[in-house]
Amino acid sequence: MPRDLVGPIFGAVAGAMVYIGLNELLPTSRACGKGLDSLHGLVGGMVVMALSLLLMR
Repeated sequence: MPRDLVGPIFGAVAGAMVYIGLNELLPTSRACGKGLDSLHGLVGGMVVMALSLLLMR
């Protein structure tokens, strides 16, 4: 696979995952859970992903 395509493909996959998380999973988990626990988990996961990308440079 050409190196020029890897970044855009990963960006598209990440965008799809964020969309699914925000549009489908977050409302369902908020309906079944307590308050903002699901939102804290989502933001925490994004922070972990960002930190892992910074540390793997």
